[in-house]
Formats: sequence, C-alpha cells, structure tokens
Amino acid sequence: MSDVIETPTAGWRMKVAIFALCASIFTVLWFTVAALGTKWGWWPWQVGLGQMTIGTGPKIALAALAVSVIAQVIALIKAPRKQAFIIALGATLIAAFTMFRLAGMGAQAAALPPLHDIQTDWADPIQFSQTLMAARTADGETNPVLDAPTVPDYAEQRWPGTAGRLVSEIQEEAEIKEAGKGTVYPKMETLYFDAQPSEVAGVAEQIMRKKGWDLVSSASEDAAAIQLEATATSGWFGFKDDIAVRIRVANGATEVDIRSTSRVGLSDLGANSTRVYGLMIELEDRADGRRAP
Repeated sequence: MSDVIETPTAGWRMKVAIFALCASIFTVLWFTVAALGTKWGWWPWQVGLGQMTIGTGPKIALAALAVSVIAQVIALIKAPRKQAFIIALGATLIAAFTMFRLAGMGAQAAALPPLHDIQTDWADPIQFSQTLMAARTADGETNPVLDAPTVPDYAEQRWPGTAGRLVSEIQEEAEIKEAGKGTVYPKMETLYFDAQPSEVAGVAEQIMRKKGWDLVSSASEDAAAIQLEATATSGWFGFKDDIAVRIRVANGATEVDIRSTSRVGLSDLGANSTRVYGLMIELEDRADGRRAP
C-alpha cells in the first residue's frame, strides 16, 4: 500500500486571512451602501454622508486595514505561507486603497473654500424661478438662494476667517489664487454673443441635455430675455445642484450668465465651479462667444 502524501495547509492562519479579506470587502460595501442608500431615499444625506461615510466609515476602514496587516504577519509565521499571505495582501490593498481615497477627499475638502453657490455675475445675481425654488423646498434644501449669501458661522472651525464673509468675495479670491493652474476655480465671466438670444438658448439647451441634466425650463422662441434652468444629480449620493442660464440682450450683444448652487452641504468640493466653467467653455466654443461685449 502506497503512502498518501498530504499537502500541508495554513489552517487557522488561512481563516484569519479570509476574515481580513471579508473585512476589507465589507468596508467597500459600507461606503457603497451609504451612498446609494442616500440616493435611493433609504435615509437622509446627514446619515449617509455625515454619519456613515464621514463618521463611522474611516473607523471601519482603519480596522479593516489593521486586521489585514496582522493577517499578513500571521501568514508568515510558518509554512505554508504563500496562499494565506496572498489573500491577506489582497485584503490590505483593498483597505489601503479605501483609506487613501478617504484621505484624499478629506485633503481636498480642507484645501478648497466653503463654497456651494457659484455664478458669473454677483453684481446682478441670477434669480431662480418659483418652480425651481418650490422643488428645492420640497427636497428639503438647507442652502437658501440669496442675492448676497455669506458663509455661515459654523464654517469658522474648519475654515478659519471665512464665517460671515460674502460668498462672492471668497469665490473671487479662489479664482485669483488658482489662476492659470487649471484647477476647480477658474475665472468665471459673462459671455457675449452676436447671435440672437433664442439661438444661443437653443445651443445652451442642447449642451445641458447632453450633460444629462433634468431641464426645468426650455428655450423660448423670439424672446429678448430667456432663462434656462436644470437640475444635475450626482451619481453616488444623488445630491442635486440647480443650474440657471440667463440669456438677454445687453451692451449691444446677447449676454449670458450662469449660476449653479447645491441644495444641501456647505462645501461642494468644486463641483459647481467645474459645472459652470464647463458649460461656459462649451457654449463659448459652439456658439462663437467671447468674454467682452
């Protein structure tokens, strides 16, 4: 009778490695559920973003990373090492990637000013229609749309020196600071066109539809003043930002201004600025616009 050669196994060390992998996968699922649960209305954004993502999320990710590193060390205690170590290493990479993503988001939020309302002309602010304002109210907005908004007092702890200041001033400072760097706060400016308002509005509407925004109002024909409005919804948390494009005859040309503002949250991580500037550039290019009358 021939002897049966048994292949040694990692035993309990393999179980630790698998547990570490499950913990890392659970961390990813935690953030996914937090975001999509908010988007699908399972809980308010204060729970999904504030408590689950910002509050509890980093603790879970850090714990998963610690368990994964420990699992790697345990896997190396004795042979066989390879299989258990590879699984533990995979768990570590997943947890580390999650931690780096959180750290990056935190650093970005700290580096950017507390802005969530951006427009090209604060001297003559764009007003949203009653229809859009009603939609904001029904959605439980926490950011009022004002002609001269200021940074709330509670921002002082995180952004010293900003509380009570005009949003328009902080936007201007951000644009000056980031000038020429190609970042999220490029210079916002009024655009001018030789075409009629209805023609410019038609191009603007096409662009807005292409971007996947939900239009609240459409372009009017043969009108001297037109305002297009739309709502953009973020992919993960389902946050809604409202956009208005004001098109009117002024200074011997068709004048276009854009405003984009979030319904909730103090800092938008530059999303509204990026949105306004992106629409500016595309409209300027497609409708032959310019930055001076």
